[in-house]
Amino acid sequence: MLNDTIYALSSGGPPSGVSVVRISGPLTRDVLVRLAGSVPAARHASHRTIRTRNNEPIDSGLVLFFPAPNSFTGEDVAELQIHGSRAVLAALFHALGDIPGVRMAAEGEFSRRAFENGKLDLLEVEGLADLIGAETEMQRRLAVEHSAGGLSAIYDSWAERLTRARALIEAELDFPDEDDVPGSVSDMVWADMAKLRSDIEHHLATASAGEIIRDGFKVVIGGAPNAGKSSLLNTLARRDVAIVTEIAGTTRDVLQVDLDIDGYLIKLYDTAGLREAEDRVEMEGVRRARVALRDADLVLLLVDMTDPLIPDGLEQTSPHVTVGTKKDLIGIAEDRYDLQISTTTGDGLPELRRLIGDIIDKRFGGLSMAIPSRQRHKDSLAKCLAALDAAISQSDVNLELRTEQMRIAAEYLGRITGRVDVEQLLGVIFSEFCIGK
Repeated sequence: MLNDTIYALSSGGPPSGVSVVRISGPLTRDVLVRLAGSVPAARHASHRTIRTRNNEPIDSGLVLFFPAPNSFTGEDVAELQIHGSRAVLAALFHALGDIPGVRMAAEGEFSRRAFENGKLDLLEVEGLADLIGAETEMQRRLAVEHSAGGLSAIYDSWAERLTRARALIEAELDFPDEDDVPGSVSDMVWADMAKLRSDIEHHLATASAGEIIRDGFKVVIGGAPNAGKSSLLNTLARRDVAIVTEIAGTTRDVLQVDLDIDGYLIKLYDTAGLREAEDRVEMEGVRRARVALRDADLVLLLVDMTDPLIPDGLEQTSPHVTVGTKKDLIGIAEDRYDLQISTTTGDGLPELRRLIGDIIDKRFGGLSMAIPSRQRHKDSLAKCLAALDAAISQSDVNLELRTEQMRIAAEYLGRITGRVDVEQLLGVIFSEFCIGK
């Protein structure tokens, strides 16, 4: 499979003004000769007519060639920039498929070859996938930091410190009487390992921020029936997502929309009104509402100011903001609410968006983007930290065993970047990519 030459559409789906078809593998030069007549000068766009094996023209466009190893995949790579019609692409793919040893790429296969040829590590690959899928400014910043190797550099430096510490301890064990070996390096080594443990602990504590930036900040709207929850969801989404009526219990499931507030992805959830329900369907809706409220990053507790009812147990939900609704129906403002709004007049809604943005900014503002953002990062870092802690704390254990714990810690760091054997992870990671990447 790795010896095959692969091709795929690497731009948006047709129809489009221009489509980019990428080719990579050992037969790339032969493919260019067959389709375009010759191999263009490296990294120079050349205008060519693309032809079938019967010399019939398919289309005219730009052809670029990137010789190995200085290409995205580390192999010979070509890009054909042609008109993006379905008919043109179908004809080109048919011509490519007729060439022996050439096939359509699988999901993420170009990036996988880049990884296997040492052009990218796993963190950079994941950052690239996140950059392709980024929808908000903060997602873009996080993905750029990862795809550019910022996070990899941190983990590589930590692995280097672990390796150096192991080397010094092993030198002391093997050559205790040699003049070239610093005497009693243990104090220096363990002091540095204690500092490294502190660095990893602090870094791991930022993982929740990375996951929220990447996957979204969960804001759940809760309250009693008819408190205005669905109306608020529709107003913030600027479309009718939820059915709004005066009948209590209309919302019976958790509804969700995505918002962009100050560059952060906000996942806004509308929930069923909390009350003692008798209908089985509404009872299930209330149960799901309580689960959503429990898992929320922020709860908007809506209270109808014309009938201020707070369901049992909801006021203690943390963190939460108490929002008085139907402001247009009351004459006097009250201090018991963090904010008062009216979805009918729009009064207070800009302040509500600003309040959500300020809460997120206080939590995550000023953080470096070189932070973990996936569950597998957290898992490996936690295991690395546990092994390092075992090496530091077990002072009554012989040095060989403590050094082995340091080796295990370094291995878990290597699993994040792919510096050690991670074959079982590759299929999962690269399956997230589109075909042409």
